[in-house]
Amino acid sequence: MKYLLIVCFSILLIFQSYSQKIEYPPCQKKEVIDTFFNYLPVKDDYRWLENVENFEVQTWVKEQNKLFNKFIRSGTTKYRCKHDLDRYSCTETNYSAKHGKYYFSYKIRNGHASAGLYFGEKTDEVYDLLVDPNYNTNGKKKNIRGFSVSKDSQKLCYLTSEDGSDWMEARVINLPSGTKNKDLIQGIKYSTVKWYRDGFFYSKYPFNGKFSASEGEEVYYHKLGELQSQDKLIFKRKNPNASFSYKVSFNERFFVLEEEVSDHFNYFFIDYESEQPYLRPLLMKQAEELSFIDSNDGKFIVKTFLNNNCGSVVEIDPYAPYQWREIVPAHSDAILTKTRVKENCILCVFQTDHQPIIKMYDFNGKTLHTKPMPIASSVYGFDGPKNEENLVYYNECYTLPKIQYYFNINTFETKNGEKTHITYHYKNYEYKLLKYTTKDGTKVPLTLVYKKGLKLDGNNPTILKTYGGFGSISTPKFDPGIVYFIEQGGLFAYANIRGGGYLGFEWAEAGRRLNKQNSINDFNEAAEFLIAEKYTNPKKLAITGTSHGGLIVTAAAIQRPELYAAVIPIVAVTDMLRFEKFTVGSFHLDEFGTVKDSLDFLNLRQYSPLHNIKKELNYPAMLVMTSENDDRVPPFHSYKFVAALQNRSSQKNPILLRVEQNAGHGGANSKVTEVDSKSDMFRFIMKVLTN
Repeated sequence: MKYLLIVCFSILLIFQSYSQKIEYPPCQKKEVIDTFFNYLPVKDDYRWLENVENFEVQTWVKEQNKLFNKFIRSGTTKYRCKHDLDRYSCTETNYSAKHGKYYFSYKIRNGHASAGLYFGEKTDEVYDLLVDPNYNTNGKKKNIRGFSVSKDSQKLCYLTSEDGSDWMEARVINLPSGTKNKDLIQGIKYSTVKWYRDGFFYSKYPFNGKFSASEGEEVYYHKLGELQSQDKLIFKRKNPNASFSYKVSFNERFFVLEEEVSDHFNYFFIDYESEQPYLRPLLMKQAEELSFIDSNDGKFIVKTFLNNNCGSVVEIDPYAPYQWREIVPAHSDAILTKTRVKENCILCVFQTDHQPIIKMYDFNGKTLHTKPMPIASSVYGFDGPKNEENLVYYNECYTLPKIQYYFNINTFETKNGEKTHITYHYKNYEYKLLKYTTKDGTKVPLTLVYKKGLKLDGNNPTILKTYGGFGSISTPKFDPGIVYFIEQGGLFAYANIRGGGYLGFEWAEAGRRLNKQNSINDFNEAAEFLIAEKYTNPKKLAITGTSHGGLIVTAAAIQRPELYAAVIPIVAVTDMLRFEKFTVGSFHLDEFGTVKDSLDFLNLRQYSPLHNIKKELNYPAMLVMTSENDDRVPPFHSYKFVAALQNRSSQKNPILLRVEQNAGHGGANSKVTEVDSKSDMFRFIMKVLTN
């Protein structure tokens, strides 16, 4: 308790000079009470902020943005954050992927524009502009969200969205001319398109409102040249919460459909070489998800975590679906993250607790080649037709952008690709891979990055980050903000907490649903470890996370405010009692549970950040970042959280809201706005940690 009082007093002193000057925009409490199970009342004073189109709400948001801009531009200009971030962002990388006979790449024409889609016949000659989303936008900000090339490489279907929304429409162009077809498909959300002969499969949702629950998905087949109203319905369910995904094998013999319901998966397939090609059951009521990679010799090649923790590759005969043949066994110390089926081999990428490893196998499971990659890095790519011998892949880490390599799958020869140009000395940084032990005895991986020669004396500005949900494997991605922070004498730390998939299926389960508090505890104990081991101290520690990571950092700060000086949640989920009512919330009952179940409700109520704010506490300085058009995690999660924190007399440290305009869950959607957003975040961090 004595330590807690000292820490809280110290944090208060940091902000005493300017916290008294902050006058928050008024936000009226309008009491709403929900009663759960007939006897558990829960107040929701800021429910009215969910009506984001309301003039009063929009005015409040504008005033919050003004307040943040005033705060961030006041005081010292010591740190040339925006200038440096812009410089570190100026990397030249030839990142292209082969689809069919062509290579494709996204490129930005100017800093204010959305990326256009370019193509060429060689990986180092991707110069021809194919799709430019910056024309005929009717004042909207359009972005290309994905594309798919027909097997004969004569057609390309691309998806676009407006102002960051998850709602997309699909159009078709001819290759290589780029001329447009009349085909237009609307109502697409969370979907890809998969070509089959002279058309493609897609799924769509009915539009019931900007933030309404995503329910009623349907899968269709569109034949080129026909109207969307003529498309053939492939699959739907009466259960509005059923969701679907699908694949078409490279040889276009098989269509495979996955149905996910509350507690299991169902699989169906069409064999277009059979006498009666219709959708038929394959495997029903599977407890674990199967990832269909492709087919080989009339059988499915599938990635599975069934009866193993780290992932294996099996062969499934569609006409004897319960007789599986294992090809690539599960490793005990490495997670299977990527699988590519080629003509004569299977390419796999495994992730150990410190590095990725590329492995090649024949179809009998014999190891043909093994190539370890640098520690604390990511590897991806290997795109191209099944019969492609020469592949392109990329390697990157937190402080180094994509590096291109050429790889021959027959000779296993690796060659350097096109050079990557950067504007700083990347060899000046040191990586340290650690594990800290939690109070329940769990060893959690922690990656540290800092400048060589940094004095680790417990006084270093530090950013601790995480994601930790949905079994997602968080591997390093280049971030110019990390380079900037390290160059300012900071230390970056990433905790691979339970709930993510970094150490396998069991690791993910240990942070899911009723175990979500484990994820929060792991994160707080990462902070305790950094403090105890003299890497930093509570006055110098900032935390951040995006989406699910935003939930973790807000919950961590609400539960253990004495550990942190600054908190930056980005598009965070903060109201766990209403999350399932909007957009994707109903998809994630397996991850969080449902308020309709009493045990789930009590668990959600226990850690929901919005519902655990204490009236008497002065929480750390916070910059809550969201986007006005985020229709995955609606921005009112952030609005309500900020309003509840600001409207307390005990709050002395600044609580600020930054709302990105014309953007969705992915945040800023041009290079200029991305640098602006990142600059604001790091200026806030530096202002708090170095005050």
